[in-house]
Amino acid sequence: MQSGLLHKLFGKDHRWHGPCTVVLNADATIQTSGTDSIVNAGVKVYAPRLISGRVSADAVCFLSDESALLVAQVQRVRQATGDDIAKQTFVLIDAGHIAAIEFADDALLKTLNLSDPPLGHATGAVKAR
Repeated sequence: MQSGLLHKLFGKDHRWHGPCTVVLNADATIQTSGTDSIVNAGVKVYAPRLISGRVSADAVCFLSDESALLVAQVQRVRQATGDDIAKQTFVLIDAGHIAAIEFADDALLKTLNLSDPPLGHATGAVKAR
């Protein structure tokens, strides 16, 4: 992705921005679609793995040298005691490998000087033509 577009999205002030999903042109993450388990006679059964280029970010910052995007992720692990432990990790992503940025809200539209799309806002339903 071009640095000019990343500047439009994240600004030139090099601050942290809210959650998004960074889509890369590489296999960058592995997600499980269930839990691994041990069944009869100690045989291990592994949940299916999904390999993709989608990196979930709790916060992102476009670095001042315009070469990379720093992604912060927080993973919460529930302990047997019921307490949650938060583990924070950082991923440094080469700007040249970013294919797309996915945002969950429409705040980005104002950043790009765009109006709201002609979609149903309250229910999320698309109006019939």
